[in-house]
Amino acid sequence: MPNMSLTKVPMPEQDPNVRNKNFEEVALGYTKEMAMEEATRCINCKNKPCMSGCPVCVRIPEFIAKVAAGEFEEAYKIITSTNGLPAVCGRVCPQENQCEGKCIRGIKGEPVSIGRLERFVADYHMAHSNDDAVKPESNGIKVAVVGAGPAGLTCAGDLAKLGYEVTIFEAFHKAGGVLVYGIPEFRLPKAIVQKEVENLEALGVKVETDMVIGRVLSIDEIMEMGFKAVFIGSGAGLPSFMGIEGEALVGVYSANEYLTRANLMKAYLDDYDTPIIKSKNVAVVGGGNVAMDAARTALRLGAGNGYIVYRRGMEELPARGEEVHHAIEEGIIFKTLNNPVKLIGDEDGRVCKMECVEMELGEPDASGRRRPMVIEGSNFQLDVDTVIMSLGTSPNPLIRTTTKGLEANKWGCLVVNEDTLETTRDNVYAGGDAVTGAATVILAMGAGKQAAASIHERLSK
Repeated sequence: MPNMSLTKVPMPEQDPNVRNKNFEEVALGYTKEMAMEEATRCINCKNKPCMSGCPVCVRIPEFIAKVAAGEFEEAYKIITSTNGLPAVCGRVCPQENQCEGKCIRGIKGEPVSIGRLERFVADYHMAHSNDDAVKPESNGIKVAVVGAGPAGLTCAGDLAKLGYEVTIFEAFHKAGGVLVYGIPEFRLPKAIVQKEVENLEALGVKVETDMVIGRVLSIDEIMEMGFKAVFIGSGAGLPSFMGIEGEALVGVYSANEYLTRANLMKAYLDDYDTPIIKSKNVAVVGGGNVAMDAARTALRLGAGNGYIVYRRGMEELPARGEEVHHAIEEGIIFKTLNNPVKLIGDEDGRVCKMECVEMELGEPDASGRRRPMVIEGSNFQLDVDTVIMSLGTSPNPLIRTTTKGLEANKWGCLVVNEDTLETTRDNVYAGGDAVTGAATVILAMGAGKQAAASIHERLSK
């Protein structure tokens, strides 16, 4: 008999007043008993609506049934038949808008906690399995992947399982892309990302780091090296700024730089020399997951006050509900319906104040969201010594400007055939943020899977 409880089994977490001073993972994960209890809430719907919400087509009811039966390794095999990064997805996927958003149990009560169960299964496997990955027999065909983020890792894994000789070219000194430079340790421990990369290497995938494609090698040179296809999954790492007075002051960061220093370059650890500003009053401009990550990181680095400055209201925040909830618990102050108009510096050229205006929501804009409008004469100043701009990112132009025949749209995103993800260059494919602009980890993974299938179809003829 299914468990008809209307609520999820709660996830154990660190106390907010403890975790806001450390970088250890916030959510502590299910025990075996918790996982099995939550799994029994699945009623195994005939139509499996949850699967329609998963970009990588995880066979959700099947793996949950195995969890309910205590067959955790079997559950892992089912998940990894379509998802190469389950420990990552279980932590950072926006399940509420995807699989859980389609769950029938969510009509009356809370949906089944699919993400927490996926995380449990992946973590259980990492802790208990000694099975070595079996390297498939090579078909002798070389494929290159540019970028070791979610899209690139997924594409590489799917192709390696089919026997292709895959090499990933990564610009940074560590594989993982946004998983290691963007998402903080307290949301996604980097040891987990490293383990997922090692799993790929066991399948025969080669990872070449410190390879800035467009500088060290061009796409043309990669093709000349004998690679029969290239997948570009280089992400969207070019930050945006507001263009307001004072953005050049000392103490003004892009969220990309701030989080890369903290995460990839370990600025939060005393035994690393990476410099990062130690703030007293930090304001993060923006309302997405990255903004939450930056503000929560600043608190952990010692800031007395961390503000989220966002031009719409709390209900319009694009960040995941869970991340907003955690930020509030940890003491982040939300200055919603406010927008910066000027940054003010002191005599040393350091930011010391942020001038804002109050906003009100008017009619919906082209996206359907209510348009924020300035309340005239509402200007006020906020005392800050650090400002972090979290206004979205776009693809770095380096690859498209060094590759003839590679077309991009007006936002700098690569143009692809939607069915195959092939670019305007023959045998060159692209997906993830390099095509869509900044999006989610799981959508990038979905693109990596789609591209791998297209490459295989082309090269296996």
